[in-house]
Amino acid sequence: MESAVNPTETRWWWIRHAPVPDGGRIYGQRDLDCDCSDAAVFAALSRELPGDAVWVTSHLVRTQQTAAAIRCAMGGHEFMEDPRPLRELAEQHLGDWQGLNRKEFFVSRGSDRHPHWFGPASERAPNGESFIDVVQRVSRAVDLLSSECAGRDIIAVAHGGTIRAALAVALGVEPEGVLHYPIENCSLTRIHCLGGAEAAARWKVVAVNQRPWAEGAAATAAGPLRDAPPPA
Repeated sequence: MESAVNPTETRWWWIRHAPVPDGGRIYGQRDLDCDCSDAAVFAALSRELPGDAVWVTSHLVRTQQTAAAIRCAMGGHEFMEDPRPLRELAEQHLGDWQGLNRKEFFVSRGSDRHPHWFGPASERAPNGESFIDVVQRVSRAVDLLSSECAGRDIIAVAHGGTIRAALAVALGVEPEGVLHYPIENCSLTRIHCLGGAEAAARWKVVAVNQRPWAEGAAATAAGPLRDAPPPA
């Protein structure tokens, strides 16, 4: 385990929630439970994470369940700071698309189907959000927490869209560009903020979509990025 030693460096440990038994339907911000039964996954994650960290989740139950499973695997979780649920870290609100059959939705999109997400970053779901909207709200939360918790480790259990939004902030790229990054369930993405919110443009991306439980000879040869999972 590591702990922050540079007071000007704030280290974000982003983890996507555990798999959701969704019945093949788009869930977005639907508040569904997740499956935290794979103890080996949480044991592997627990060995990667710092013990003295600020914990945050989204307000959705699947991130809170995942955080609880990780903390249990770490042991001594009763001495850790309680996770802070933040609505700003929620998945993209997919509006009227939520609850639709995922396969039928993509078929209905025809030639307009996006290769990695439900639509282009600029497209706002009916009665919902665009991915650009997500980047804007996540950016505000990341800047605020990086300032409040400067010099500390922040473990953020969130969603695929949230983590891609954090990457857009760190890399300084257009939101569309980060939709190409796979963010698998329970994967770890590490991003360091150098200097707090007042120097928000100075970021270091350490790892993306890391899967500690699968890191053997084959996983190492394949590299840190894997095929993208089905969208949320």
